[in-house]
Amino acid sequence: MRKEYDFSKSVKNPYIKRLKKPISIRIDPDTIEYFKKLAEETGIPYQNLMNHYLADCAAKGLRPSLVWQKRGA
Repeated sequence: MRKEYDFSKSVKNPYIKRLKKPISIRIDPDTIEYFKKLAEETGIPYQNLMNHYLADCAAKGLRPSLVWQKRGA
């Protein structure tokens, strides 16, 4: 390795805003299995399928049709 490097002509990564952020979430085993089977059919990794599905929902402004109840209510 060089002792010093010249970064004066370097350029920022134009794709930095498009990088994916790793997170940890809890997902039901049945849901994971569904996407894994879909991954086998499509040849797309299941995590990518889940990301595409969620991105599509966000782009369309879809909201879950759930009713949350407080504990003890």
